[in-house]
Amino acid sequence: MKTLPHRQGQARLRILNADGTPAANTPVKIDQTGHQFMFGCGAFSFVDAMRPQTEERAAFLKERNDKWLHLFNYGTIPFYWGRYEPVQGKTARTETMAAAKHLREQGVAVKGHPLCWHTVCADWLMDYSNAEILKRQLGRITRDVTDYRGVVGLWDVINEVVIMPIFDKYDNAITRVCKEIGRIPLVREVFAAAKAADPGATLLINDFNTSISYEILIEGLLESGVPIDAIGIQSHQHQGYWGAEKVHEVLERYSRFGLPIHFTENTLISGELMPPHIVDLNDWQVDAWPSTPEGEARQAREIEEMYRILFEHPLVEAITSWDFCDDAWLHAPAGLIRTDNSIKPAYEALDRLIHGEWETHEQLTTDENGFVSFTGFRGRYTVSAAGGSADFALQQQLDRAVRLTPGK
Repeated sequence: MKTLPHRQGQARLRILNADGTPAANTPVKIDQTGHQFMFGCGAFSFVDAMRPQTEERAAFLKERNDKWLHLFNYGTIPFYWGRYEPVQGKTARTETMAAAKHLREQGVAVKGHPLCWHTVCADWLMDYSNAEILKRQLGRITRDVTDYRGVVGLWDVINEVVIMPIFDKYDNAITRVCKEIGRIPLVREVFAAAKAADPGATLLINDFNTSISYEILIEGLLESGVPIDAIGIQSHQHQGYWGAEKVHEVLERYSRFGLPIHFTENTLISGELMPPHIVDLNDWQVDAWPSTPEGEARQAREIEEMYRILFEHPLVEAITSWDFCDDAWLHAPAGLIRTDNSIKPAYEALDRLIHGEWETHEQLTTDENGFVSFTGFRGRYTVSAAGGSADFALQQQLDRAVRLTPGK
């Protein structure tokens, strides 16, 4: 296994008994209980689970979500304006807030996706002038970011800006505004609104376009003072795995900004690949897209290689698998589980990395003064011994005393 100093920390603990005396020459168990790195996935099924369901469907979704929670510590929930507020003033707040709070209670960091996008936009906006559309867009951001403050800590503030002003599939309110005022002014406005609503939130720009056009846009935004906290890169690979060379090349180009990088929407297919002549993935419309044993083995190999490359890169903070289950976006077999909730080899491959190779568990013995030292992956930990247990967090360096609590 490669050494990963940017993912690991050095810990020196002094273990104290409940009465404050050193736990000398005592066997202790060190267990990592959470990662600092954000291993994520689309968490849309948690929102579904908050809607009225039959008893059978509720049990099915619970099984699915329990498998999700075993693997991930970071979830993306939907805020597409056209679905969140399909009728002006009538939102999906009840189930969305309940899902976000439930995820937070499970120790999961939550991201909202997206606050501004020309696709899945609210149709009722089309009744307004461009000036009024922008006003309402900024109002929507202020309303929702303020409302979810303390629950949703990350936001894809604006999605797919590179294509936004030239998008011609259908008329929509946001393309109208972006075409009139330009990409940089629009991004500046929406980021300012999000920052004002929650100064502590992590704000992302997100795009599927990894060409120099996205680099130029980011450069212009940063020069304009837009408070981008992380660069979001979509990696929908319905037409085949990028391959290690392209992954490294994309990382090298976007590292020049010195900002954290999030791979926000990662898909790898476990069935027949989409034909290479398709330009817009949404144009590939099929009724069924089956997963195959050969495809599942390929998907697992590709996911493991890609995750290793990304985890080893010091600027990558998060990776989000877009579909947890097959037959989601475009009916693609891009999930980590099948439609019946059975796990695929890709799920097992990630489990071996996240909760195996990249997770720290140690059996150690303190010295005569109660000290113990170890190197571990950054995140949350529990130390336990005969006298009880205690929790602590490991970042880059930790040198502290922890007191055991009996019965904990």
